[in-house]
Amino acid sequence: MQKQLDALPDDVYDRIAVKIQQLAENPRPDGVVKMKGADNEYRIRIGDYRVRYEIDDRALIILLLQCKHRKDVYRK
Repeated sequence: MQKQLDALPDDVYDRIAVKIQQLAENPRPDGVVKMKGADNEYRIRIGDYRVRYEIDDRALIILLLQCKHRKDVYRK
């Protein structure tokens, strides 16, 4: 995940970093999409980029899975 963030342009990185920090306060903000086929996996949209993450409500943990351009994020 850190490699994906480091590869982003600086302006995009700054916007995404702010959104990721906001997830600590509200892990399910307006506009969040629950991923089909997964129990606790969500996606937020930040411009042309998508951040996929899992929420563990019992442990109060948000696990960041991916941060990629929308054309690449859903490829396996």
